[in-house]
Amino acid sequence: MIIHVVAPGETIISIANQYDVIPEQVIRYNALPNPDDLVVGQSIVILFPDVIHTIAAGDTLSSIAGAYNVTEDQILQNNFWIGDKNNLTVGETLVISYRRNEETDGEKLGSIVVNGYAYPFIDREVLKETLPYLTYLSIFTYGFTPEGELIPIEDEELIQIALDYGVAPIMMLAPMSADGSFNSAIAHDMFVNPEAQNKLIDNILANLKAKNYRGLDIDFEFVLPEDKQLFLDFITNVKNRLSPEGYIVMVALAPKTSVEQPGLLYEAHDYASIGAVADDVLLMTYEWGYMFGPPMATAPLNNVGTVLAFGVSQIDPNKILMGIPNYAYDWPLPFIKGQTQAEALGNMEAVARAAEYNVTIEFDPVAQAPYFYYTDAQGVAHVVWFDDARSMDAKFRLISEFGIQGAGYWQIMKLFPQSWWVATNLYDIEKES
Repeated sequence: MIIHVVAPGETIISIANQYDVIPEQVIRYNALPNPDDLVVGQSIVILFPDVIHTIAAGDTLSSIAGAYNVTEDQILQNNFWIGDKNNLTVGETLVISYRRNEETDGEKLGSIVVNGYAYPFIDREVLKETLPYLTYLSIFTYGFTPEGELIPIEDEELIQIALDYGVAPIMMLAPMSADGSFNSAIAHDMFVNPEAQNKLIDNILANLKAKNYRGLDIDFEFVLPEDKQLFLDFITNVKNRLSPEGYIVMVALAPKTSVEQPGLLYEAHDYASIGAVADDVLLMTYEWGYMFGPPMATAPLNNVGTVLAFGVSQIDPNKILMGIPNYAYDWPLPFIKGQTQAEALGNMEAVARAAEYNVTIEFDPVAQAPYFYYTDAQGVAHVVWFDDARSMDAKFRLISEFGIQGAGYWQIMKLFPQSWWVATNLYDIEKES
């Protein structure tokens, strides 16, 4: 695999000719939003098909995998556009394997766990195209009442699709208000009410069993500092009840860089204590650039590395998942604190916007992230920070560098093929056995 950065004057045809590949394949592999209008500075993944199979009448994914002694997952990962694995098209070609270049690819760095977060309303085609690259699917999110009753979501279809693709569905729990925001009071009231807490855990366990979930993901943000021990006690209570039943317990943690880091987001998240109890922890290493904040990369590599360095000093690295954002932000300029609000968009939508305004994509060497400026039709200046194959490659290499378990994507609502090519080029992705 090669990551090519578009230079002035280049076209899909000229780039394909440079690497002796087929232009249509380059477009398909990258799901390019702008194949006829490439942007200077845009990254494009170049892949080299090695073994190819043409689908014949009667072929199934299972029969094709058996014929080439590969797994169904490998075929799906090599051909994300299949989408529905049970609906193959006769005459279409499938890539069984891609050629690895010793100089540019080297050996894979090992195997990793990958978790992806999704809302129940995710586009089903996007879901099916993404599941081959996931170990876990965390479905956002169950709430709960002060009495310990679960506030359910429509998750049955997502659970079944995940299981069909060999992905372990994970139930999520969060103290959310009716408006969808995290609520410290909801968490506190449950912490201090043992009867309600135990009833909540009873209901969680019953739901896990009834719906065939594989575990629970606890996402409690903005917990009151004075509830630090109560939060740990709750996690321990959950772990003691779920673990004997064979369920895993994950906990999402704020991106801390020191033990006593101040702030409502951080103080109740005790890395060492929570990490000792939970099976897995997601370090939410994103949202440095956020909707109401000043423009910057969402997950600057230097900041992510600082959080991971602190994380592995407090928690067993084999339990840690590095958070990865799968979205971009477009800020109108100038930024005015308390007034400016960025627009959220997908990474491929960001590239399409750069093409629309015929601007050049720049790349920040410290943040290891792409960005660009443009002026809209109303004369308003904008800056867009997003992710591409280069920034994803830098992030994924941190997994090996710090020896952690893997990554967790917030969220998989938008298709982003370049990230998956990078992930599978560097690692094998663990699947549910």
